[in-house]
Amino acid sequence: MRILITNDDGIYSPGIAALAQVAGRFGEVVVVAPDVEQSSMGHAVTHSRPLTVKKSPIAFEGNIEAFRVNGTPADCVALGTHIYKKIDVVLSGINMGPNLGNSMWHSGTLAGAKQAVLLGIKGIAYSTPVGKSEPDFKTLDPYVSESLEILLDAAPGLYNVNLPPQPQGIKWTRQSVRFYDGHVVPGVDPMGRKHYWFTVTPLEPAEENSDRWAVENGYVSITPLRLDLTDETALKKLRAISSGL
Repeated sequence: MRILITNDDGIYSPGIAALAQVAGRFGEVVVVAPDVEQSSMGHAVTHSRPLTVKKSPIAFEGNIEAFRVNGTPADCVALGTHIYKKIDVVLSGINMGPNLGNSMWHSGTLAGAKQAVLLGIKGIAYSTPVGKSEPDFKTLDPYVSESLEILLDAAPGLYNVNLPPQPQGIKWTRQSVRFYDGHVVPGVDPMGRKHYWFTVTPLEPAEENSDRWAVENGYVSITPLRLDLTDETALKKLRAISSGL
């Protein structure tokens, strides 16, 4: 099995090294990741300038080939699957920060896995919350391994995995769709120039058995996703009231 790994935190992130270490137990691994952080880039692709692929300045355990790209996670997957033929699965992460609920819309981590599915390859995204210190990847290791074993045997598709800091089990979940409040926080830099931070706060409690609920209760959340965004219920109603359309 050949496994392509990317992320949106960049080639230097400890999360991608941790994921590559686990993935190496399941097959041949190659890493193609952004040369700088690309968090919250969503499914952006680069079309206005050329992309370059360079050897990683850091070594990965197990003599894994690793490259850095001056582009987005989606770019990395597109290039990685072009350079390396016969990729069986694409892993994205482990992201330094959760990708739960509505954050999926702008997640660069999920976009890496989504790009794989657009190319006909199974895509799996991994994320974990971050506090004041770096995540304990040794604690997460067996849960990354167990979830990966489950998903490698699962049907082709797109999967979003979120790991709490101290997991106590794994649950299949659905996406939380609770609204959140986006705050714009103004500030001033050392030169006296205005700048702004965009922050997000959930407005409602997480629904039981949703991805947010699982992580808040100490479970690894695995959410199967799909590319089709069609609201089937709305479509059915609209067709019923709009004759001939």
